[in-house]
Amino acid sequence: MSLEVNGVDIDLDEDGYLVDRNQWNEDIALALAKTEDVEMSEKHWEIVNFLRKYYEEYQIAPMVKILAKEVAKLNNIDKRESSKMLYNLFPSGPAKQACKIAGLPKPTGCV
Repeated sequence: MSLEVNGVDIDLDEDGYLVDRNQWNEDIALALAKTEDVEMSEKHWEIVNFLRKYYEEYQIAPMVKILAKEVAKLNNIDKRESSKMLYNLFPSGPAKQACKIAGLPKPTGCV
């Protein structure tokens, strides 16, 4: 499976995640978002950038509750509101969809 971005074929696994996460860039993120029917906004980018930074530090994607806590902090809202916000931004599931767009491996626990 592959995705063409700027004339270059990008290899994806059977679930649509990047095979080589080092290929990731914002153009690839936009192309992946399009395959997920996600229109990237500033809020989307905040989450994608947080996920990439977290992954770089811990070599694993954060659990949704950690992501919700970070979103709450960034937006000065409570965790319940942040969870709702995450699902509005990434309707197929914040961990699964946001990690895909961020060029990270499929999170453990996502079926």
